Amino acid sequence: MQQEGLNGSLIQECEQIMLSEFSSYRKQLKLCYEDHLSLFGSFRHHFEEGKDASIIQGALTRNDFSSSRHGNFSEYSTTESDEFEKQDGGELTCEDESTFFDAADYFIESNESSAMLSSINCGESILDNQMQDSSPLQLKRRSKLPEPTEKERGISLWSIIKDSVGKDLTRVCLPVYFNEPLSSLQKCFEDLEYSHLLDQAYQYGKVGNGLMRILKVAAFAVSGYASSVARPCKPFNPLLGETYEADFPERGVRFFAEKVSHHPMLIACHCEGKGWKFWGDSNLKSKFWGQSIQVDPVGVLTVEFDDGEIFQWSKVTTTIHNLILGKLYCSHHGTMHIKGNRQYSCKLKFKEPSLLDRNPHLVQGFVEDNDGNKASFFIGKWDENMYYSNLDTSKVKSLDQLKGASLLWEKNKPSPNPTRYNLSSFAITLNELSPELQVCMQIVMYSVKYSITLTCASITFINTCDNIEIARSCLKDKLPPTDSRLRPDQRHLENGEYEKANTEKLRLERRQRMVGTLPLFESTNC
Repeated sequence: MQQEGLNGSLIQECEQIMLSEFSSYRKQLKLCYEDHLSLFGSFRHHFEEGKDASIIQGALTRNDFSSSRHGNFSEYSTTESDEFEKQDGGELTCEDESTFFDAADYFIESNESSAMLSSINCGESILDNQMQDSSPLQLKRRSKLPEPTEKERGISLWSIIKDSVGKDLTRVCLPVYFNEPLSSLQKCFEDLEYSHLLDQAYQYGKVGNGLMRILKVAAFAVSGYASSVARPCKPFNPLLGETYEADFPERGVRFFAEKVSHHPMLIACHCEGKGWKFWGDSNLKSKFWGQSIQVDPVGVLTVEFDDGEIFQWSKVTTTIHNLILGKLYCSHHGTMHIKGNRQYSCKLKFKEPSLLDRNPHLVQGFVEDNDGNKASFFIGKWDENMYYSNLDTSKVKSLDQLKGASLLWEKNKPSPNPTRYNLSSFAITLNELSPELQVCMQIVMYSVKYSITLTCASITFINTCDNIEIARSCLKDKLPPTDSRLRPDQRHLENGEYEKANTEKLRLERRQRMVGTLPLFESTNC
């Protein structure tokens, strides 16, 4: 306009008109975007409540906006925006649920809307079984570790043993060759591999089946030991202040853990799932006796469901055998008491192994009510499965001798890509730093005060930016510097860079002992 020779007042007036029109247009987009988020929130609510998918589909089709109005809305005019409000104001009112309106059409083309409706129809099978995961996100996580870059060399145990007998294992500096590429914080999250058992427990409690709820909680408490079979290496001891956070939307869980004390070593964790919360602290007291290591967990684990029912328990003793001679293996033994704040409690006995034992890893127990009456019985193996029965299993030595038992939990199949650490498929994903997202979502790039950022494990809405942007960003950029995945020694070990891993591990541990606080991971090229 300046080049055409128009005066400044006219240019300023035109600028004000443009700003006014875009401001109104921006407000309309913001409202539509909020409706879009509310719509997806309503979907999730109906999935969790188990309502029929036809309700959701009906809400979408009831408020279907034509492509012509979509085209009108794309014209940059406040007049047409006002007409849009007048035309569709009545349609946005639903007799059953005021939150069901089709905001998705503003951002998704008609073929993508059809695909979304198709996915909802497919979800009817999920609604028939409320125990399954209803998350719309399908993330592709890795299924194997990177190939090692170096050949691992052998080490001498005797030079370490002679200086370590009778000492607390957490104070002993072991070479990195004894470690697996996971920290103790990540091991805490590995105990939640079978979190779907808590999802099922929540659903049973909603329908008033308190007995099945505690049975599922007990199966969950046992399932945490399944990953310890044939794991020859120990996890990294976290540094003071080290953290680990995980967001698995496909499982419906979010997890956070931190090492809060160095001596004694104390780890605290918190997890949120579908209708439940889990938290706990763990202080491991360990002794190294030359041929074996005994670990006694000190701490309480708690599960609280949304209806207020709480269960608490402590872990049993773990012993690692044959450190010098024979095949290395671990055993779990002791009594686990699961205490509830309502009708039921549970007692589980982990059988201690013996030389003549033909049925190792056996777990037996029972559920009793507040009056001391036994309501159900357990039998199974902590590394295979757990069953429940109405018959007394205390004198049964194997599951084959018990008829009519029902399955509570079964261990997942081993990883198709085995590693020397014998990690499960779930454990392989825990130290992954930047998985590729397989999330198909297209949103019109309009100027609204919201920013959508896709991390490796979640969709985060941040009300800070002036642009809507979708970015496949690296998880590394989203994590705090204290996260276990950013430890250089652990990352070097995962990549098979053993010399670098050992040097970095000794440096970090030495500095922590000297300073007494978290040295952080500042010298990292990972």
